[in-house]
Amino acid sequence: MLNGIKQRGVVSKDGTIEIQTPELPEGTVVEVIILVESEAIESDSSSQIPQDTTEYLLSNEANRRHLLTGIQNIETNTNLVSFTLEEWNEEHNIHS
Repeated sequence: MLNGIKQRGVVSKDGTIEIQTPELPEGTVVEVIILVESEAIESDSSSQIPQDTTEYLLSNEANRRHLLTGIQNIETNTNLVSFTLEEWNEEHNIHS
């Protein structure tokens, strides 16, 4: 089972990032994913207009292909999973 811990940090002068968390015992194996705020990697973020999410997804060829395939699947009603609210509740209701 995977659990998540979310923290914000700042890269130090020598390029290191430090995470301190008493929730994890010494020796725990972790996987670290670093999300960088776009302003940090842009040379002059104050003069740029924030990019629309759809524009961002379309700017990368792999993402563009996935997004356009998804749109086509919806338009042609293919590769979709359909269920009613009742079917969902019968299968996944954790309160019963």
